[in-house]
Parts: sequence; structure tokens; C-alpha cells
Amino acid sequence: MKYMYVLFLGACLAVMALNAPAKLNQNELNVSGLKNFQINSETMVSAGLPDNTHLEVLAKSGVNRVVDLIPGDRQAERQIAESLGMQYHNISVDWHNPTLADFERYTDIMNEAKDNGEVVLTHCKLNWRGSAFTYLYRVTQLNEDEATARADMEAIWTPNETWRDFIEKVKTAN
Repeated sequence: MKYMYVLFLGACLAVMALNAPAKLNQNELNVSGLKNFQINSETMVSAGLPDNTHLEVLAKSGVNRVVDLIPGDRQAERQIAESLGMQYHNISVDWHNPTLADFERYTDIMNEAKDNGEVVLTHCKLNWRGSAFTYLYRVTQLNEDEATARADMEAIWTPNETWRDFIEKVKTAN
């Protein structure tokens, strides 16, 4: 009977561990050279364009998903991310014309990741698109403090007129 109890307890702990939300292991992070890297929360990071080594470090640190906002052929990065066990999503956000549809797709991906307890890297070339999208997600979907989220974005860059207009459109729509 004691043996059965130990087996049952072990099985329960294993199920709990599998269902526990992932968290970024900041002790494993060594992303030197990764432009404008920012930890937004235990489950969200954003950055400029990562190289293969950065992706490997991020995967080992608990990142499960990559959202790449750069337009164009991104198959090489997709292959690397998926070979490291990360889900990969590309949303081709036009620098001169970001759209509500782009943000809605981003929101869908981020909500799925949140529901699955995953850690997400959002990136673009310099983390300008990325920081704007993470800011908007934090404010419109997670109801985080606007000033805190905005300060994080503005630590990376100050949005130009196109992006200020886009940010206001998204906030108004959400």
C-alpha cells in the first residue's frame, strides 16, 4: 500500500510539473551582443535580431516561442528555432505601415502562449517593432501599468509619427 501511495504521489507531482507555467531562467541568460535585449516579465522578452548562439541561450533559459516581426524570407531562423525546440511565428510587419491585423495576429499568438504557460521572445531587427508590440500587448491585453510598459518601450526607442499613430489606433481599438 505504501508503494502505491508513493507511485501515486510521484505521478501527481509529475503532472503538476508538466502543467506548471514556464518561467525564464535569468541565471542561464548570457545574451551579450543581443541588441536592445529586454526582460518584460518572467514570460516575455524582446530584443533585436538574435543570432544562432542567442537563440540557443534563450532556448536553454526557457524560451519556448519566438515571434519574429521582420518581413521577408525568415526560413533560416525558423529552422534554427524549431531545431532548438521552440515554436516559431513570423508576422511580417511593414515598418512604414504596421496594421491592426498585425497586432491581432500577435495577440492571438501571445494569448496562446500565455494559456500554455510559455515564455516568448518577440524580436525584430533593433527591437523597435518588438518593444512597441510588447508594450501594446502588456497594456491592452494584460492590463499592466501604462507608464511602466511605456518606460520599457522608450528605454529602447522613441516611436516616430507612424508608430505613434499605430499605437493610438491599437489602444483605441482595444
